This record gives sequence, structure tokens and C-alpha cells, in this order.
Amino acid sequence: MGEMQYVCDTPKGKTWFRIETEGEAVQESRLMRHTVEKYFCREREKAVQSWRPEQPNAIERDIGLEAHVQREMPLFLTLRDREGNPLATAMLPPGGKDRGGFRIIIVAACNADPYPEQDAAIAALGAHFGLTLDRHRCFPYGR
Repeated sequence: MGEMQYVCDTPKGKTWFRIETEGEAVQESRLMRHTVEKYFCREREKAVQSWRPEQPNAIERDIGLEAHVQREMPLFLTLRDREGNPLATAMLPPGGKDRGGFRIIIVAACNADPYPEQDAAIAALGAHFGLTLDRHRCFPYGR
């Protein structure tokens, strides 16, 4: 699984981690049979495109790029059980801060509704970031 960045614990021994690399996104998509990698790559590309370096010449140029991408890109998160199996995938606004109009998405495997099984874990994630992650807002396929 590599060393994913820890985000927060939830009831029943589950843990949220941040998906930070394309490789992690690809693995999440494969394990969960959904398309998070497509969103991840698209959002990362948008963040890279928006980068305006202070020193445009090559060497200094990319020093601040990663930090910029981390700030600008939505947060992609995976909920794992004690064995490391993925249970849900979330896309939150950049920095986990509510931005009007940002479409938060939380799905289970095959884009199924994660709320019946993971409502406590989703509530814990919301509490961690100070976001209201209610089902009608965050599960787009329920409409």
C-alpha cells in the first residue's frame, strides 16, 4: 500500500488516508472499481496549469510546484479497515475547507452508496475538517 498520509481515525478501527500520487489513485480505482484516478489526474493537471512560479527559469521553477499542487488540488481520501482494505473514497475541497460550489463526492466500491456502512467514518472525517458531509450532498448517485 505504500506510505499513504494519515488523516484521521474513525470508529470501529477504520482510518482515512490521503491519496497523494497518481499511483495511489490508480490503485484505489482498481481496488474500488471506480474512476477516482481520472478525477485525480484531471484535478492535478488543473493545479499544475495554474502554477505561476516567481522564478520562471528551470531549476527554481518546480521547487514550489508540489506545495502549490497540494494547496490547490481537491483532497482525495481513502477509508481503510484494519487490514488496509479500501471501504470508501472521498473528494473534498482543497485544504478540506468548504468552498461554495465545490462538489464533494464520497463513494463506496463500484460507486455504491457508502453511507449505510460507513456513516460513522464519514461523520468522523467531516468532524476532522469541520465539514458537513451529509449523504444528499456528497453521494451524487442517490439523486
